[in-house]
Amino acid sequence: MTATAKVSAPPGVGARTPAGRIAATAFMIVMTVLWILPIVFAIYVALRPMASTAKYGYVSLPHGGLTFHNFSSAWSQGDMVHYFLNTVYIVVPAVIVTLVLASAVAFVLSRLRTWWSVALLILFTAGNLLPPQAIITPLYWIYTQLVVPGWMSSSGTLYNTYLGLIIINVTFQLGFCVFVLRNFMASIPEEMYEAARVDGASVFTQWWRLTLPMCRPALAALGTLLTTWIYNDFFWATVLMSSGSKRPITSALNDLQGQFVSNQNQIAAAALLAAIPTLVVYLVLQRQFIAGLSLGSTKA
Repeated sequence: MTATAKVSAPPGVGARTPAGRIAATAFMIVMTVLWILPIVFAIYVALRPMASTAKYGYVSLPHGGLTFHNFSSAWSQGDMVHYFLNTVYIVVPAVIVTLVLASAVAFVLSRLRTWWSVALLILFTAGNLLPPQAIITPLYWIYTQLVVPGWMSSSGTLYNTYLGLIIINVTFQLGFCVFVLRNFMASIPEEMYEAARVDGASVFTQWWRLTLPMCRPALAALGTLLTTWIYNDFFWATVLMSSGSKRPITSALNDLQGQFVSNQNQIAAAALLAAIPTLVVYLVLQRQFIAGLSLGSTKA
């Protein structure tokens, strides 16, 4: 008859104590409430009439009831359909161009295992650490000096154009996408490329017909993240756009601000309407969005 010795777990390892589980659950509940509270408050403000808010304040009972009038007035007075289309003109080309350029650069960096390819990868990644505010002054001057065709800009320069916003968004998102895709492509076996070269495949064919189809999960995740990030951009669209009629939806919300009096209830409704597309993208592409949070974390 043999006795089985009970092996004790090292300190800090093993089942969590009931008190620890309760504390962790309580912490998560508190953080969830703090995260949701501003959204709930924005919905509450958007549903209240401005007269009720002006008389009783924002933190008060809904005297006079709740109404969807702020949403309809924000949609019509704010001309939100026009600004949503402006956003599409910027987001769709920016996402496509970013993914195409990033996949091409990442393909080269993943195939050429040399010291300078690593240096280039570090250079691309370091670009993500550069704050936009640090370059806005010289960038603004460059945009006002670069000449573009008259049909693209009334001023004849890159400033106040869709192309200008597309270029700056592509530039700032390119480094992260190159880093992620390079690590993803580096995991593709070299034997597959050797077989493609034996079959007479050119470098372009290896990238377009072999690498890109295998990178569809990474491209889908990056596309979801890029759509959300570029759609939510406020800084570049505010600084590099002087014409309110060309601004995307996020920066166009500024036009609802009055010089002396602002209808904050209407602005809250407009902000919630502007958030709907990103919410739809997240719900439809939730799997790719979550996968994108861990992209690039694997070792190449």
